[in-house]
Amino acid sequence: MRSVLALTIAACTASAHAQLRVPGIDLPLPQRIGPLDTGILRDPAERLLSDRTVQDVRGLRLGEITRRLRQHRDVLEADPRGEPVVRREILAWSPNAASLAAAKAAGLGIARERRLEGLDETVVTFRVPDGTDTATALELLRQRDPEGTYDFNHVYTGSAAAPMVAATPARKHGRAAPGTVSVGLVDGGVDTAHPVFADTPVRRWGCDEVAHPDPHGTAVAALMVGKSADFRGVAPGASLFAADIYCDSGSGGSAERIAGALAWLARQQVGVINMSIVGPANLALERAVGAMIRRGHLLVAAAGNDGPAAPPLYPASYPGVVGVGAVDKRGRILPEAARGPQVMFSAPGSNMVSASPGSPPYRQVRGTSFAAPIVAAMLAAALPAPDKAAAADALSALARRASNGIVGMDFRTDPSALK
Repeated sequence: MRSVLALTIAACTASAHAQLRVPGIDLPLPQRIGPLDTGILRDPAERLLSDRTVQDVRGLRLGEITRRLRQHRDVLEADPRGEPVVRREILAWSPNAASLAAAKAAGLGIARERRLEGLDETVVTFRVPDGTDTATALELLRQRDPEGTYDFNHVYTGSAAAPMVAATPARKHGRAAPGTVSVGLVDGGVDTAHPVFADTPVRRWGCDEVAHPDPHGTAVAALMVGKSADFRGVAPGASLFAADIYCDSGSGGSAERIAGALAWLARQQVGVINMSIVGPANLALERAVGAMIRRGHLLVAAAGNDGPAAPPLYPASYPGVVGVGAVDKRGRILPEAARGPQVMFSAPGSNMVSASPGSPPYRQVRGTSFAAPIVAAMLAAALPAPDKAAAADALSALARRASNGIVGMDFRTDPSALK
């Protein structure tokens, strides 16, 4: 059986006339759904998930962070808040001569310098010498140069809520995209050999041109542009510009790599970019995101799956970013999905079927990671290239379509119906 793709609005405040959080747009939106009421969950399995989610869901991400820190202690360490960062590295955003002098005086050497040509900016990565604590070095650098922009090289990961489970696809009918439509992706590598990408133009960035197919990146990409005899994403036929920020490292994608990916997408003039990644606030990443938005790009980001009471995650929580939550097939917000003013839209993210590298070729996925690409693909046709006015119009049009809570699309969201 088929289910309708529900796209619901999550407004910025609890007011019945909350405003869409994008500069230059003033749209009244319906009231945001409040704290989770587990009494509405009649299915025992769903109730069990909700109970676990409300109590422990943030612990799932924290457990994943702990695992990564232990498994990759040679390249990662924790910042004072416990967030993973690249060991002994500090990022500087477009440092001037005084900034470089301050870093040298603090005993820091330059490890890398990345020119962000599409953004007309530079990211310099400083190396903290052995025997010096990274957090101490960062604080000293900020004291010596209070006008500079410095931060850890934080690491970001996918926002999927649960492990992928093998599944069988049913025919999904997305909307055919004009040949000029393109969409960007900042995620893991895409398995371009998968049948759903056979007719999809794909341009790649990162990893020195070496392909590293990733389950998360492949699933997200397929939901946007994939198509085959038995599967279609939301915008089949659109071109995909895919930036791999992981390169099969297992340790996550650094803020430095994300900035480089965004600069590449800016050079390619890709209007809409999906980022199903989450992590902490970072000054360098905030600058990169802000530079993209000022140039008229729409950045769509998963809000995360740490639960309704968790602190906001980034990049979804930066001003101007289209933060996306997730709903089930009945249009109810997933119990693990983030809520708050950073959530601009919600889209299906429960028991989705999407492409996966290797065997089986399709898996069931869940979480805001897989809701965000639906929104990104829906916006892509309205913004073929970065343009501030057109970006505002695209969001306004999508908000009008979603004002009734549903956007009609023939899109299966529950693979259990196949059994």
